[in-house]
Amino acid sequence: MTEENSSEDTKPVKGLTVMGRIRAYFLTGLLVTAPLSITILVAWVFVDFVDQKVTPLIPEKYNPETYLPFSIPGMGLLIVLVSLTVVGMLTAGFVGKLLVRISESIMARMPVISGIYSATKQIFETVLAQKSQAFREAVLIEYPRRGIWAIGFITGTTKGEVQNLTEEQCVNIFLPTTPNPTSGFLLFVPKGELIPLNMTVEQAVKMVISGGIVTPLDTRPIEEQQVPQTSAKTYEDVDVLREKDGSPVLVSKHPIPSKDENA
Repeated sequence: MTEENSSEDTKPVKGLTVMGRIRAYFLTGLLVTAPLSITILVAWVFVDFVDQKVTPLIPEKYNPETYLPFSIPGMGLLIVLVSLTVVGMLTAGFVGKLLVRISESIMARMPVISGIYSATKQIFETVLAQKSQAFREAVLIEYPRRGIWAIGFITGTTKGEVQNLTEEQCVNIFLPTTPNPTSGFLLFVPKGELIPLNMTVEQAVKMVISGGIVTPLDTRPIEEQQVPQTSAKTYEDVDVLREKDGSPVLVSKHPIPSKDENA
C-alpha cells in the first residue's frame, strides 16, 4: 500500500452516523497503533530474552548492573554484537583461519554433528555472506496445478543430480506458506516457466504474510500492464505434459503396456 492509499483508508467516511464515526475512528486508531505496538513488543521480548541469557554470564565485577540500582536494557544484546564483531576480526587473521579449519575438520568427523554444521554453515553463507542471489527475486509460478498461480522466491540455480536428470535448465524455488513464510516447499521449476515479478522481495513477503490483503501496486509502465504474459488453460479430457510455443503435447490417459505384457 502506498502512503496515498494508506491515508485514504484511514480517513473516516463522510455522512456516517455518530456510532459509525466512533467505529471508524476506533478502527483508524487500531490500524495506526497495532503494527507499532506489535513491533515494539516483539523487539522488547527479543532483547529481554538475550539479556536473560547473556547478562548472568558476565562476572559481577565487570557487570555495570552490580554497581547501579537499575538494570540496563539491551546490554546482553550489545555484548553479543561486540563479541561477534571481535570473533570476526580474530578469524580474519592467519591464526584465526587456521583455528577455523581445525574446528571444521573436527566437526566433519562427527557423524551427526557434521550434517547439521554443514547445512547450517551453507545457509548462513548464502543468506548473510551474499554469495548468491538467494531470496533476491520474487517470481510467479503455476502451483499446485496449471492455471493456479503462487508467489515463489529464487534461491539459486539447480545443480547436481536433480539438474542432470532434467532436460530443461531448472531453478530452485522456495514456495512459502501463508501466514508463516518461514515454512514452505522447495520446488525445481524449469527456468522458462518462471514469470519474474516487478515487486520487491519485501513487498512479496508482505503479500504472502497478509494472505493477499496487502497487495503492492503495479509500478510497471502502462503499456506493459496492458499486455498479459500468461494464460490459465484447463484440459479436462487429456493430460498436458509440456507446452512449447503454444502447442501443448497431449497424451492419452490410458496406461501404456509394458514390454513384459507385450511379450
